[in-house]
Amino acid sequence: MDNVNNMQVSTLCQIRDVYRAIYEFELNFQQQYGLGLNEGMLLCSLNDRKYSSNELAGVLGLSNSNTSKVIKSVENKKLIKRIVGKDDKRQMYFTLTEQGRKKLESIKCAEFTLPETLQDVVKR
Repeated sequence: MDNVNNMQVSTLCQIRDVYRAIYEFELNFQQQYGLGLNEGMLLCSLNDRKYSSNELAGVLGLSNSNTSKVIKSVENKKLIKRIVGKDDKRQMYFTLTEQGRKKLESIKCAEFTLPETLQDVVKR
């Protein structure tokens, strides 16, 4: 039984290390680009297509409420804009503004240093 407990503790410690590494990455990302990690992921998601709020929630893996907050924040930074659906005028979609495209391009061109813990998790 001790072996099972040791494996569980080891697994939890590894997960803790991944969380710390993500937190460290997000702090550096925020300092460098002025965006939170969810905001950056939203821009990447809108790189080649438009999405509705519900679709973005699914793509980002966030609740609708959290997605709305991220959308509002990125909208306030003038990086995305709303467009009305062609078939259904009640449907709103989001797309990158020119400023948003430039911001995303600056992120793509940058070299980030991934914390060592995340290097094996994220394959480039």
